[in-house]
Amino acid sequence: MKIAILTNEYPPHIYGGAGVHVEHLVRELAALEGRQHQINVLCFGDQHEKTDNIMVQGVNPDFPFAAQDPRQVKMFDALLRNLVMAGVLAGAEIVHCHTWYTHLAGCLLQQLLGIPLVLTTHSLEPQRPWKAEQLGSGYQAVTWLERTAYHNADGVVAVSQAMRQDVHDIYDVPLAKIRVIYNGIDTQKYRPTSDPALLAAYNIKPDKPFILFVGRITRQKGIIHLVQAIKYLKPGLQVVLCAGGPDTAEIGKEMAARVEQARADTENDLIWIEKFLPPEQIVALYSQAALFVCPSVYEPFGIINLEAMACGTPVVASAVGGIKEVVDADTGVLVPFAPQSRDNPEPQDPEGFAQDLAAAINHLIQDPEKLQIMGLKARQRVEQHFSWSSIAQQTLDFYRELSHGGR
Repeated sequence: MKIAILTNEYPPHIYGGAGVHVEHLVRELAALEGRQHQINVLCFGDQHEKTDNIMVQGVNPDFPFAAQDPRQVKMFDALLRNLVMAGVLAGAEIVHCHTWYTHLAGCLLQQLLGIPLVLTTHSLEPQRPWKAEQLGSGYQAVTWLERTAYHNADGVVAVSQAMRQDVHDIYDVPLAKIRVIYNGIDTQKYRPTSDPALLAAYNIKPDKPFILFVGRITRQKGIIHLVQAIKYLKPGLQVVLCAGGPDTAEIGKEMAARVEQARADTENDLIWIEKFLPPEQIVALYSQAALFVCPSVYEPFGIINLEAMACGTPVVASAVGGIKEVVDADTGVLVPFAPQSRDNPEPQDPEGFAQDLAAAINHLIQDPEKLQIMGLKARQRVEQHFSWSSIAQQTLDFYRELSHGGR
């Protein structure tokens, strides 16, 4: 097949789970069936690569946008890149889009080339109301664009059963059009790895257990709730927050104030690493942590939990979305979560949620033997259920069904 993959993120410009997904999906699709399939990746950036059956073209037009609200510039920039993508792509038999950033191009190419349109649901804009802080009224425009794409898609890949139901409930996409194909993990890259020198470099004490958060500073990832929970943690712990890239200046300031207050409210060491670390350092942190904590308020899948589990680390996570299909009772603890509403995923009782997070951490951290057993089972679960080669094959099979079925 001649497959077009449209994405915002692609190496080396990856900042979230969607980018990780696309990177591995492309690699594994290209390796299937004797490398006979041609993969054309159109992405945001200056990439330009070609191997035997992968062509990567970065799209980076230089055009100064005028906008009544400067927060809308990012949206206009994305739409211009979509027009370029729709103009340069030829010869594809199917187009597969990832996130709203490429939906306009996908819809245009579906019509211009007469080919099936596939969308992978990494998230849905109506479930991320905090995006209005970033995009202003542009948030309403991209939600409209996303809705239009889902109404026109020939097939939808949902990364969890929970996400499949959300696509159906929010955008009225027939369930028959939606295929659940989980995210995966590279178990060679993510595996137990010790690096005492790295701990020393960040002033993490090797003789005291630490809990770990890794992620962007965004409402979605719930880091503010974890910081609020720190005052309820038992003494004798370290808290390591590997958190950078705030969505907005406002949440960045709020995070700094909350961390300062948390330090005043606890005897435990709080280490905040305010930058994105290279993957090998993240792997070493996962591996040496006693627990990984994922306090997300919205998570279609939660690939971050797979990364920690692959490194042999148990997880304490919010019982939301796809996380409930990744973390089980043998590999971690799911903290009950009640959102305010479908349109506002923030917790009904923020302080109560923070207390519940702390209680789950305190319960597990006092039982090192149980933690060790859970860590081993976490690694086993990842190896058995979340292989990228299997995910690529399922995706290719879905492409074939849609192509053979016609439009």
